[in-house]
Amino acid sequence: MRQATWDPQQYLRHAGHRTRPFLDLLARVPEPPGSPALIADLGCGAGNVTALLADRWPAAHITGLDNSAEMLAAAREFAGPTPGGGSLEFHPADAASWVPDRAWDLIVSNATLQWVPNHPEMLPVWIGALAPGGTFGLQVPDQSAAPSHTLLDGLCRSARWRGRLADHAGERRQFVLSPAGYLELLAGLDCTVDVWETSYAQLLPGRDPVLDWVKGTTLRPILTALADDPEATAAFLTEYRDALRTAYPAGPHGTVYPFRRVFAVATRRG
Repeated sequence: MRQATWDPQQYLRHAGHRTRPFLDLLARVPEPPGSPALIADLGCGAGNVTALLADRWPAAHITGLDNSAEMLAAAREFAGPTPGGGSLEFHPADAASWVPDRAWDLIVSNATLQWVPNHPEMLPVWIGALAPGGTFGLQVPDQSAAPSHTLLDGLCRSARWRGRLADHAGERRQFVLSPAGYLELLAGLDCTVDVWETSYAQLLPGRDPVLDWVKGTTLRPILTALADDPEATAAFLTEYRDALRTAYPAGPHGTVYPFRRVFAVATRRG
């Protein structure tokens, strides 16, 4: 299966809604123990939320990590010294195999680990790399029961598309643990743990905004798989679009797209 090709511009079309969960995560992250703090953003994407870490901790040395060349190219516009005397830099790394080579005061991962099948096995590695009193914070979407995702799974398994896309049905969503699962795992790693979930009622503007949303994330592997066949891409998107229009009808103020996310903040005991 080909690695998905990411489109930073498409992803950032809904930057406001995508940024809010990260801000909600940061609001419950304690102050890092180091001064200046060493902070890693695992799965930094286009770097726009990584830059928010520098706003919160302007003296920190912050490293964004991602395995997408397209996303890293977009993120590098934020690289350089920060006004508080810190720094912001970006490097390639794959969360499935990233083993820290230093002690971090804070590691955050925003809307990334749902793509990483082995992330529950990697969490002890990352927690073990924290300085005493350091924190690991994660946020993952969990839309497994949402029509946008169940309809997509059904379409990938349909007679017309299963020969090309059946492997993408349910992709990544089975990797997300329940809130209780993250709580149990992280509490067993000698951490104090805060786990919660939030469902955001997002009002999306424009025509077919739910399709536009998933083009930036969930659809990336499928669009990559069909990239050499524009006719098939158009046919698939039309079929999926029509199903989304029924599931998410437009209202007078936009289209409501409920979105569930799971959060965990684990602080290593000193």
